[in-house]
Amino acid sequence: MNEFFFKDTVYVSDKQSQEEVFEQVYQDLLKKELVTENFLENLLERERNYPTGLDLSPVSNILPNIAIPHTESEFVRTTRIIPIKVKNEIPFYNMISPSDQISASFLFMILNENGEAQAGMLANIMDFINSVDKEKLCSFFKLEDTEAIYNFLEEHFYIEVSA
Repeated sequence: MNEFFFKDTVYVSDKQSQEEVFEQVYQDLLKKELVTENFLENLLERERNYPTGLDLSPVSNILPNIAIPHTESEFVRTTRIIPIKVKNEIPFYNMISPSDQISASFLFMILNENGEAQAGMLANIMDFINSVDKEKLCSFFKLEDTEAIYNFLEEHFYIEVSA
């Protein structure tokens, strides 16, 4: 059983920009009382200061780029990873090389009410990307059905629990 993914917070967005995608997801998360009123503003500000785009070409040149947007724990009321398939690639600045822009086609938004787990959640996402067969992963990143996205993650996303 996966504690980070929930069927009701898997999204497919046809929005055209970071702001629009974030706003769309934020409205639903706010309605579900998973984030605070200030979440969106802080998410956008953090993305400007600490970009979260990730170029996956070093892992495999068949994989699309992703982004892992997140904000401080005071703006969230739960701990989960929110998968967001974006139908239109969205420009993000690169986490590793912040002056470079990349186009992301999938987002793993981290909601983390316990700030200490953030690095672990990032590591879990990277472990998932590194461990899953690249052809399967490539197909996963193209999925546009929330249930199919959720089911793939349920099957392939393992959390390393440190003793």
